[in-house]
Amino acid sequence: MQTNSNGIHTIEKKAKEDRYQHHDYYNIDELLDDDHLLARDAVRTWVKQSVSPIIEEYSEKAQCPTHLFKELAEIGAFGPSLPVEYGGGGMDEIAYGVIMQELERGDSGIRSMASVQGSLVMYPIFRFGSEEQRRKYLPKLGSGEFIGCFGLTEPDHGSNPSGMVTNIKDDGDAYILNGSKMWITNSPVADIAVVWAKDEAGKIRGVIVEKDMKGFHAPEIHGKWSLRASITGELVFEDVRVPKANILPEVVGLKGPLSCLSKARYGIAWGAIGAALDCYDSALRYSLEREQFGKPIGQFQLTQKKLAEMITEITKAQLLAWRLGSLANKGKATPAQISMAKRNNVNMALEIAREARQIHGGMGITNEYPVMRHMMNLETVLTYEGTHDIHLLITGMDVTGLNAFK
Repeated sequence: MQTNSNGIHTIEKKAKEDRYQHHDYYNIDELLDDDHLLARDAVRTWVKQSVSPIIEEYSEKAQCPTHLFKELAEIGAFGPSLPVEYGGGGMDEIAYGVIMQELERGDSGIRSMASVQGSLVMYPIFRFGSEEQRRKYLPKLGSGEFIGCFGLTEPDHGSNPSGMVTNIKDDGDAYILNGSKMWITNSPVADIAVVWAKDEAGKIRGVIVEKDMKGFHAPEIHGKWSLRASITGELVFEDVRVPKANILPEVVGLKGPLSCLSKARYGIAWGAIGAALDCYDSALRYSLEREQFGKPIGQFQLTQKKLAEMITEITKAQLLAWRLGSLANKGKATPAQISMAKRNNVNMALEIAREARQIHGGMGITNEYPVMRHMMNLETVLTYEGTHDIHLLITGMDVTGLNAFK
């Protein structure tokens, strides 16, 4: 018990021990290289030391632990599969996946901080930027000196990005940028934003906007019940003068932002498994410790049914992600395949979080356990970077050849 400056007694909170143990029912680790396992173990150790002891408090207060940006950089979480010379980790796509899995095991918001930085900011600058842009921005983004965000979604254009109204107009040696973006992770603390806007010909272009450019504002969005430890905001552009040197020269059209989203969705397909594993791990341990009617609740058939179905679905998702990663390493993973994995694995994780909450009973709604936080987070992950239904239609279009969006 402590006494604060007003003489009121308060309870001193102790940092909770992270007792998580990895679950690999089909020995999938045997399919991973030593580099993958080393990267995963390093990130898992960091999550246990730096994320788990504080994440419930930050989530409860709806505050982002921004001090973790630098630490994420130090453990190589920003652009793990981008070249080292440009601030990345020089690893393959499976390494990127297992890193995202471990981060989301800690919290979906922490994984979002990293995946936005690497997949939605560093990746488009690396793939579509000029060499000057790469040298100027990527090392600082990789080291965490710069924080970035990605501006595609608009208040009236979410699942239909081609309808965007944000625009740029030629003004000599610069473009004048006007418009707004919504639901942008990292935006209130970002140093740069990779923004997608239509030029005067109606073609979509990528532009790098710096935070100190006049007319650029990034107000924070408050009142979220989900991803509460992730900072989310808007991007507002009022006659922002952006030098033409800041235009991404190597892409025109929706293929630019959509390729970035494929990279991020791939990471989500892995990351959601981490959230599911954390919920399963907590539920399994609780079922062995909690007694009712003179025996552990894990001895009851219905509890065993829940746990058996959880680990079955997790195993299926692990195999799906591993195969997708193998294809990605060969450059063969299609956007439709990524959509299938993102949709399946996030939905799987959300269902497991709900079942885990039931196993925990009343305790499941408290922050003594991680399941309710994961459940709330996954409600957002289910609909961001392509909603659950949109990804279903992407698969439908791929297998039929018929476009349901038109």
